[in-house]
Amino acid sequence: MSFENVQAKLKGTELENQIIICKESSATVELAAKALNTEADRIAKTLSFLIEEKPVLIVVSGCSKIDNKKYKEIFHIKAKMIAFEEVEKYIGHAPGGVCPFAVNEGVEIYLDESLKQYDIVYPAAGSSNSAVRTTIAQLEKFTNYKQWVNVCKKAE
Repeated sequence: MSFENVQAKLKGTELENQIIICKESSATVELAAKALNTEADRIAKTLSFLIEEKPVLIVVSGCSKIDNKKYKEIFHIKAKMIAFEEVEKYIGHAPGGVCPFAVNEGVEIYLDESLKQYDIVYPAAGSSNSAVRTTIAQLEKFTNYKQWVNVCKKAE
């Protein structure tokens, strides 16, 4: 149902025809990069956190990791990811398909600076075998994001 919600949300927008359905899984950064024939860092990984029971998504470049010190400086709390089995309840998308489109009401979305190095990125589209080819400007326009943040470091 999540994929259909994303399709409905993007229907009639410039992203409607940018939804990609993969023949194979795109549930992880590595699988998505392979399925989309792109570099892993262009995969817009959407991470799910709880801040005092409020669900928050942070969209980061595929090879980035959360820097706990930077996260705490921005959100004034230690990073606490949503438990795997609770992600769909809080966000509206299951792990492997979590994306910043068509999320549950009340979910705050942040975009990480790590994405700005690319013109085109690929967030998921609500399922473990889909993605959306989007520019950074389109990502800003269609996600109802709250703000840009700098909470990442490059994976080692």
